[in-house]
Amino acid sequence: MIEELVERIEKRFAELEAALGDPETIGDRAAFEAASRAYAELEEPARLAAQWRRAIDDEQGALELLEEAEDPEMRQMAADARQRAEALVEDLRLAMVEKDPNDERDVIIEIRPGAGGDEATLWGADLHRMLARYAEQRGFQTEELSSGEGSATFAVKGRGAYSVFKFEGGTHRVQRVPETESQGRIHTSTATVAVLPEVEDVDVAIEQSDLQIDVYRSSGPGGQSVNTTDSAVRITHKPTGVVVSMQDEKSQLQNREKAMRVLRARLHERAMAEQRAKLDADRSAQVGTGERAEKIRTYNFPERRVKDHRVGLLLHDLDGVLNGGLDEFTAALQDDEKRQRLEAQASGE
Repeated sequence: MIEELVERIEKRFAELEAALGDPETIGDRAAFEAASRAYAELEEPARLAAQWRRAIDDEQGALELLEEAEDPEMRQMAADARQRAEALVEDLRLAMVEKDPNDERDVIIEIRPGAGGDEATLWGADLHRMLARYAEQRGFQTEELSSGEGSATFAVKGRGAYSVFKFEGGTHRVQRVPETESQGRIHTSTATVAVLPEVEDVDVAIEQSDLQIDVYRSSGPGGQSVNTTDSAVRITHKPTGVVVSMQDEKSQLQNREKAMRVLRARLHERAMAEQRAKLDADRSAQVGTGERAEKIRTYNFPERRVKDHRVGLLLHDLDGVLNGGLDEFTAALQDDEKRQRLEAQASGE
């Protein structure tokens, strides 16, 4: 089984290397980009396959020498080589697990205050800063789409953005003493995060006749008018009832374009959620209701720690996490996802 997998990796990697050096491929931009992406994705499996092959060769060489004469050192070399080969088997299988088809996409992130009143609003703003800083540290670009009173919608752009940020979707719970708390009591508040892969027009078919587009005058906090023209846009997708509003831009055209981007992302996620309904992975399950009992991660200020409840990872570095230090959580969750996918593939074989 593993021998067949290694041979398949070696063959495909050799084909991609040849294609990238072929003038015909080089002259076809789309073909060259596709081959380059495939090559980059297979580099790690190919490296592991080469290590496995060397370990097997080392073991075989040591066993052949043992047939000629008993040598404790050589026997240990054979055992060590076998151990290395066996350890590489799971790494190889994990490296070849089928990926989420949305992993390479940009994302749209929506943050909403949950339970906790004003403190939940402040917490939503803190999460916005944390995720924006994490995007910057990972080399992604961010684009603010809308914001106000703890809520925010923004895009994260860059190859593989969804593969990183999809694990932030859910209810984030904070335990801390609010600034307005005179008796020093700890309050628990939440904010929900939805992470949607951004899609193109070709990915989601939207009929213009299905849209109700309303324009109105944008307003600031407390209803204060901030624009003298009807630049704010509200788009309702009549078949599903999904509503998106945008008012941050002064141009009606810009607000409409942003609203359509968010609408396409929500409709795409809705369609994917319907396909995953049996696995309870629809969008409402992702963000939950925002109740205090629901959480994917808890941020405890008195003890300066953060715990991810999905993988049980606990970090005693609250400040670092809030400044965008999410790499350890992402790595653990990516490994967990790969193992779950590997188990699903194995059970379906």
